[in-house]
Amino acid sequence: MSDRKTEVWVGIDAGKGHHWGAAVDETGATLWSKKIENDEAAILAALGELLDLAEEVHWAVDISGTSSALLLALLAGHGQRAVYVPGRTVNRMAGAYRGEAKTDARDAYVIAETSRHRRDFAMIDVPAQLAADLALLTARRSDLMADRVRMINRLRDVLTGVFPALERAFDYSSHKGALVLLTGYQLPAAIRRRGRARLTAWLANRGVRGADAVAATALEAAQAQQTALPGEDVAAQIVADLAEQILTLDDRLKRIDKQIGETFRSHPQAEIIESMPGMGPILGAEFVVAAGDLAAYADAGHLASAAGLVPVPRDSGRRTGNLHRPKRYSRRLRRVFYMSAQTSIIREGPNRDFYLKKRGEGCKHVQAVIALARRRASVLWALLRDRRTFTSAPPVTQAA
Repeated sequence: MSDRKTEVWVGIDAGKGHHWGAAVDETGATLWSKKIENDEAAILAALGELLDLAEEVHWAVDISGTSSALLLALLAGHGQRAVYVPGRTVNRMAGAYRGEAKTDARDAYVIAETSRHRRDFAMIDVPAQLAADLALLTARRSDLMADRVRMINRLRDVLTGVFPALERAFDYSSHKGALVLLTGYQLPAAIRRRGRARLTAWLANRGVRGADAVAATALEAAQAQQTALPGEDVAAQIVADLAEQILTLDDRLKRIDKQIGETFRSHPQAEIIESMPGMGPILGAEFVVAAGDLAAYADAGHLASAAGLVPVPRDSGRRTGNLHRPKRYSRRLRRVFYMSAQTSIIREGPNRDFYLKKRGEGCKHVQAVIALARRRASVLWALLRDRRTFTSAPPVTQAA
């Protein structure tokens, strides 16, 4: 084509049902703007038209997730890579262009123009099969954990209304025996009628560890409440049903945890990641999903910055030296480092020593854990770079 451009920038406003693409040249003039159905044939047709516009096409999208998964996979299959332009940036940049109407076409144009003017956006790496599997499994686990928290809160609320002493007696988020108890006995009168010996046998037959202690605690709570409360029969049914659902959910979580562990350990860097104290297969899988391609991090500081562990200055007027958490970072990655750091300080070792040192310097618990998380980001990056597992002693360097 005689009018083929040297470079064009394509912005894509991604959505579940359809995307909108807009292409601009080096002057910012719109060369192409169309709706693209989120369908393989439609995306391929648009891809062909856009690749015909110029010798080099630069791609930018505002969503890097399930909505744009097919689009990104097809781009990768044709040797094209896209950068991620955050929605917040798009909204801010929109004010620099004419018009106030918010449409998909205008958003796509703003994305294209923003990527043309700025060259510091991160490239999106389409996950390999293993990373994609871990992303789906960890997302499913997060959903199940949220369901579990919601059901336990509801169970405690209903139980408090009819049998507050029993609600206080156990930690239902971690005590399986207490949940088994509630599948059969939810009211004080029923527990008193059963008696300690028979209740112990009932629990033991259902595989409850420490059945006698559970029965004794339940009976003590039952003796403390002799009054029957209104609505307790209906409440008892709800409590029993919730307890059954939580136990079933726990079985599902065990299965998915096993699947995550097996999948994660097939990752080439799994042994290195899991060698870090406090970093088990679940957090390891979360790290792989949240961090993506480690080649994208030039050094340990970039990895820590992506996790929001490197404070940034926010000076104003005469006030200088104000450091705050950055606004743009991966909350999922930050959670991985924070949770693993918090777990690592339970046992003796360099992680606990560093934490105690920070507390001795006057840091509060959260501040000390974040400082440790920052340190651990550097250690993990170095381990992955050098392809070696963690040891409490520093590595021995070979003499020249």
